[in-house]
Amino acid sequence: MKKTQNVTIKGTKDGITLHLDDSCSYQELKRELDQKLSANSRLNEGQPLISVKVQMGNRYLTEEQHEEIKDLIRRKKNLVVEEIVTNVITIDEAQRLKEESEIVSVSRIIRSGQVLEVPGDLLLVGDVNPGGTVKAGGNIFIMGTLKGIAHAGCYGDEQAVISAAVMKPSQLRISELINRAPDLSLDNEGKVLECAYIDDNRQIVVDRIQVLMQLRPNLTRLEGGR
Repeated sequence: MKKTQNVTIKGTKDGITLHLDDSCSYQELKRELDQKLSANSRLNEGQPLISVKVQMGNRYLTEEQHEEIKDLIRRKKNLVVEEIVTNVITIDEAQRLKEESEIVSVSRIIRSGQVLEVPGDLLLVGDVNPGGTVKAGGNIFIMGTLKGIAHAGCYGDEQAVISAAVMKPSQLRISELINRAPDLSLDNEGKVLECAYIDDNRQIVVDRIQVLMQLRPNLTRLEGGR
């Protein structure tokens, strides 16, 4: 019977990808990886640095094992680890992803000096007074007046949006972009919901909320609580 390979090396236009079997023992995997990389390294002597991407499949790696794999690859000539990818995440990581995808509904007034922050989307039924701040890892929806600071996508999501019934912020932030925006409101006195988003020129602009259906179609995940 032909022995199954635990390590498969595939060349790509960006370097090489290592596909590592997720059913064999970790020690067996390391031995075969070391042998194959050693042989491959001799063939590549004198060649420029080669980028390596590692696919672990359904194998979970501890931090120590993660560093061991990276160190084993780095010891070979010409090889530079780009990333190690696994399909398995920890319970803490799964919980964090769940929180970041959830909508947190809050009914209160955010007064001067107060900060409300949530990991996912924020639905605020109330006002944000001058000096108050709301922050969200995702989108911010305010069923009231925004006169303070709103920071959406605070973990780096540039697709995040800010919406308010009355948009008169002292400052708008989306991801790393900032706009004090005292004159951006459409001045519709609450007749039309407004939203702020990053446009193609990487500027924060304010428009009627209806534009989001075309600009951010993924917002439909809110329907039915999904």
